[in-house]
Amino acid sequence: MERLQKVIAKSNIASRRQAEKLIVDGKVSVNGKIVTKLGTKVSEDDEIRVNGKLIKEAKKTYLLLNKPTGYISTTSDEKDRRIVLDLIKDEYGDKRIYPVGRLDYDSAGILLLTNDGELTQILTRPEFDVEKEYIVRVEGIIVRNKLNDFKKGVIIDGDYFAKPKDATIIERDKLNQSTLLGVVLTEGKNRQIRKMFDAIGHPVKTLTRVRYDFLTLEGVKRGGYRELKVHEVRKLYSNKYK
Repeated sequence: MERLQKVIAKSNIASRRQAEKLIVDGKVSVNGKIVTKLGTKVSEDDEIRVNGKLIKEAKKTYLLLNKPTGYISTTSDEKDRRIVLDLIKDEYGDKRIYPVGRLDYDSAGILLLTNDGELTQILTRPEFDVEKEYIVRVEGIIVRNKLNDFKKGVIIDGDYFAKPKDATIIERDKLNQSTLLGVVLTEGKNRQIRKMFDAIGHPVKTLTRVRYDFLTLEGVKRGGYRELKVHEVRKLYSNKYK
């Protein structure tokens, strides 16, 4: 048994909040009877109609996008900036897919998109400890002691203690006074890596996410995308049972 608004949301005709309004407004019937009570539970055998139209659970969609810089990781933008869905073909327009987590405007790399709310929760909630790996170039030369301090954790946003799972130096470019690093996070705060390096006095110049759990950018050009394979989706779900 599931809550009625959740079942409606799974059909991809409305978000959970929109589904709740449809119920309260008397637009939803279960087995021929109008239901206006939120929290009503239904089974897979119940006949559910919205505005008289029979609904069914939408097919789940899973995409891996190689996001370029200059795109917002949202499904809409009030400032009319480019969004990641602009990179996706119209064939996915009715799937109600959305980005899993954040990858900010100035950052590039792996971004997952789906209409699967359960998987989104598994991939974004900190208790599931899903790794995301980034290649980051920062201003200045980071010495060993400064890297050790970074790995121990820093304070961002006034009072939040942010700690990477790992951080390694790939290259020190003394000529251009910059350092290239690999950083692994299991968190996903807004602009977290940028804020963490700001905290130690080394602003980020470029940032690319190169791995999301076991998924990489292999075979996907910048601005391109591919559908995840069935076994890849199953492996992502396995994070629930770590």
